[in-house]
Amino acid sequence: MLLSVVIPVHNEADNVLPLLAEIRTALAETGDYEVIFVDDCSDDGTAGRLALERGIAASGSGAAVRVLRHASRSGQSTAVWTGVRAARGVWIATLDGDGQNDPADIPNLLNRAFADGGPELVGGLRRKRRDVWSKRAATKIANGLRQKVLSDGCIDTGCGIKVFRRDAFLALPFFGAMHRFLPALFQIHGYRVDYVEVNHRPRRRGVSKYDNLGRAVIGIVDLLGVLWLKRRTRLPAAIIEDGIEQAH
Repeated sequence: MLLSVVIPVHNEADNVLPLLAEIRTALAETGDYEVIFVDDCSDDGTAGRLALERGIAASGSGAAVRVLRHASRSGQSTAVWTGVRAARGVWIATLDGDGQNDPADIPNLLNRAFADGGPELVGGLRRKRRDVWSKRAATKIANGLRQKVLSDGCIDTGCGIKVFRRDAFLALPFFGAMHRFLPALFQIHGYRVDYVEVNHRPRRRGVSKYDNLGRAVIGIVDLLGVLWLKRRTRLPAAIIEDGIEQAH
């Protein structure tokens, strides 16, 4: 299978089915793909709506829809990790479950990844944030701090829409909140990274699950951890066996 679309969700009952319909429209020409929703212990009916849609898809209408559910709240990074581990696709596309990422951007990210010499990760850069002022300001500060510390070239690491190789992701060390540091982690482990501008939309249904203060405190700790990984990771310039340089 070429592609698995992984969507972590928590209490997004009103968003999951409209988002799925948009994904099907966006990927109509993509070929064989699947959509994996990872329900992070929702209590608002999200699982029920997804189960109904999964049954419709299983009857032969549309792409395969899979629903994985955490028995306890585990966080967005763990939900992404769960979905990627279960995925059948060589490539993974991730989207936030709140509907603010535009599935119509996925083909553009895939085209960049499939180009000659293409990278193992293509991240979205939101052209114009459609969030409240406080959230935009907090993200700008966080991106600036992260850039000074990690120098990963990503000016919008919080953008949820990304395309990357499944095997490369699974080779990375896992930790909570790793989804916010994927460009840096890919680079640290020798993978190529590129970016494509994407659309961003206001949240139309449901409420945000994050507060700025809590994210800032945890984010600083995680940032220091990624900096430690960067300093301690040493990859060989080349691996040679029987006089032949091996890909790595």
